[in-house]
Order: sequence, then C-alpha cells, then structure tokens
Amino acid sequence: MTETEILHQGRWLRLLKRGRWEYAERTNPGGAVIIIALTDADRILFVEQWREPIQAKTIEMPAGLIGDVAGSHDESAILAAERELLEETGYRAARIDYLTEGPSSAGMSNEVIAFARARGLTREHAGGGDNTEDIVVHEVPRADAPRWLVGKMREGYSIDPKLFAGLYFLEHGEALFRD
Repeated sequence: MTETEILHQGRWLRLLKRGRWEYAERTNPGGAVIIIALTDADRILFVEQWREPIQAKTIEMPAGLIGDVAGSHDESAILAAERELLEETGYRAARIDYLTEGPSSAGMSNEVIAFARARGLTREHAGGGDNTEDIVVHEVPRADAPRWLVGKMREGYSIDPKLFAGLYFLEHGEALFRD
C-alpha cells in the first residue's frame, strides 16, 4: 500500500499526497449539507455570498459544514441543516428530510455533501449568517428559479451547479427517495 504524506494541516482541511494523487481531506467529521428550502409561498431560498477561493460572488442554496461548531462533533446532517438554515436565511423549518449524499469533487477531496429538504418554513429573523459572513438571502418563485439563476450567471455570479440538482430533487425527490 502506498504511504500517505501530509503536505499541510489546516483547521478544516488537510492536504495529502498518496502516490501521484494530491487531494484535500475535510477534518470535520460530518462533511457538509445543502438545504433545499421552499417557502409556503412557493419561493426557493438562495443565498449570495463572496467566496474567497474563486474570487467571486456566488449563488448557492443554504449550506454548511456538519460538526463544525465546538462540541458538536457527532452532529447529524439534519441538525446541521436546521442550524445553517436559520443562521443563513432566518427561517426555521418544521421538518427537514434527508435525501441523499455524495462526493463534492471525488478527484480532489474526500468531502461528502448531503442534500436535505426543508418544509414548513417560518421566518424568525432576516438571516445573513454569523459575524464572519455577509450573506444576502434571495426568495425566488420556484417557476422562475432556472431563468433567475441563468440571469445571475450572466451578471457574473458563480452559480453552483449543485443548485440544479437541488431543483431536480425539489420536483422529483419524493418519488426518488421514498422508502
């Protein structure tokens, strides 16, 4: 077996080399969760924020790391989704369902991302993230979401392709992930 070399150790990431492969390893135990949130008015919640690694504003669905809060190393994807949805958008969900998970970039990182569906949303505050974030919340009518995203792309925003998977899950998730 090929030995794994640690090239760099950070707070949230470790850069490793094994054979000819260099890749990032998440050091938090749970990966990340993306929340597909639809209000009772049939509006999808998106968040806008600056992302330093790509030097651009992005449009994303609410999301966050699982187990990144002190003392929460065993946090579930559902609990992280509840926490992140409220923090980023100001909405609390009556119910959050786990849909599926998979690698974010299997050739570059061991990070696994879960998709969760939030229902029964109640607005508690304006959102915007914690004191280290500057998040803008967008509520977009579901029927307009694909065109709205393409419009934002044309304005120069980076659009996370996982958004389109989220839109697909919103329309077809019930049938796909039913027990």
